[in-house]
Amino acid sequence: MHRELRRRNEPMKKILVIEDEPEMRRNLTTVLRLEDFQPLSAENGRVGLNLARKEKPDLILCDIHLPKMDGYEVVRRLKSDPRCCSIPTVVVTALAMVGDRDRILRAGFDGYLAKPINPETFVQEINESLVSNRAPLLCRHAAQKSEVLQPFPKAAKILVVDNVPANLEFACATLKPSGYEVITSSGPREALEKAKQDPPDMIISDLCMSEGNGYDFIRAVKIDARLTRIPFVFLTSSMCEDEDRARGLALGAARFLIRPIEPQQLLSEIESCLIEDALSGTTTDGS
Repeated sequence: MHRELRRRNEPMKKILVIEDEPEMRRNLTTVLRLEDFQPLSAENGRVGLNLARKEKPDLILCDIHLPKMDGYEVVRRLKSDPRCCSIPTVVVTALAMVGDRDRILRAGFDGYLAKPINPETFVQEINESLVSNRAPLLCRHAAQKSEVLQPFPKAAKILVVDNVPANLEFACATLKPSGYEVITSSGPREALEKAKQDPPDMIISDLCMSEGNGYDFIRAVKIDARLTRIPFVFLTSSMCEDEDRARGLALGAARFLIRPIEPQQLLSEIESCLIEDALSGTTTDGS
């Protein structure tokens, strides 16, 4: 057990748990406390990132699907921050589809733990992460990959489709200061022509528009060989039902976001989506 490994007078190891589910967060921190660790906890990605920078924990356990800022964005920022890049960061997630583990590790995480957690195996994994001499090397390697990926989303060209001028203005005001090139269109027909002429790196579209709906638009995008691999994000009003979201994702959307949305949350979703696309090896020319 950890308490047997810790030398007398050696301070307890601090472990930060970034998890939005209260019961899971409570279970993890309880197990850590019983094993003589000093647990810290955060209920969303933004709070977790700030706490990591402030407390400099010995290890970070982080979920992927988090409010405010998802796990991909958290680890990207950690690994690009000289103050935090050497902290081993292990994902604790329910994602268990084929390829999820490799994609998560390529995103910058140093380890992978699947939910549900086995307490005995969990403690062993934590101890190995803390005592392994390879952890700093893994962190440096992940940081290098994060630095390589970072310029891609910042230089991305984004096509925003919405028939409400205020929504287009919001998109421009949010995206342009972060370095994105923004192209706007008031309807699917015009947007499809613009995309064919000069394929963007991402498409963000409303669902209900005067000229047509987003479902028909994404179908037209996905059947075009030059456009099919472009990440497609729905950004629509809060009047949508769960069936609308399920339908949009089934048609190939990478995200289904609800308006109103905080600018920082939108930026985080966009950047995470582009990073995922880069990691999957896709390109906007269909190659």
